[in-house]
Amino acid sequence: MQKLILASASPRRRKLLSKIGLKFSVVPSNCDEKINDDNFTYEKIENIAINKAKDVEKRIKDDAIIIAADTVVVLNGKILGKPHSKQDAYNMISALSGKTHEVITAIAMIDTQTKKIITNSKSTRVKFRYIAENEIQKYIDTNEPYDKAGAYAAQGLAAIFIEKIDGCFNNVVGISLFEVDKMLKSLGYFSC
Repeated sequence: MQKLILASASPRRRKLLSKIGLKFSVVPSNCDEKINDDNFTYEKIENIAINKAKDVEKRIKDDAIIIAADTVVVLNGKILGKPHSKQDAYNMISALSGKTHEVITAIAMIDTQTKKIITNSKSTRVKFRYIAENEIQKYIDTNEPYDKAGAYAAQGLAAIFIEKIDGCFNNVVGISLFEVDKMLKSLGYFSC
């Protein structure tokens, strides 16, 4: 069976892929995840995922299937990335309060043996309840918001803000296991 490599340092993605019994090595990408403007397109995040996979492909010797992903939070067509400061995190959570947004994860896979590249994006709608200012302040005083798209972790303390999820919960956490399995099968890799 072909070797799998996860091109991500995300502990959430590692945990999710391990849940479905995948055996993989981790080679984090050094790729720049910066998006030049905050207008959302699927192409932008899929290109970031592809670039992450290609970065790892250049640095490995053995044939493998490389799995890379990029997650963004989108509110009214605008991307909310990872917050750069407490104020940035505050502004993001305030903007999400009482509203429905999308969490979109682009997945790219490269089969280094065949040179085949495939991509797919999964969207999940998340509705936040109204969040009081003191709750936002208390939340941003934790370490949780600062390495997360949209400044929150659905599987963490921010779970109390989520009124409704329409779609794949794992996609919000970091990667859709359904999509990963489907994509691996299309490359001839069967996880189960």
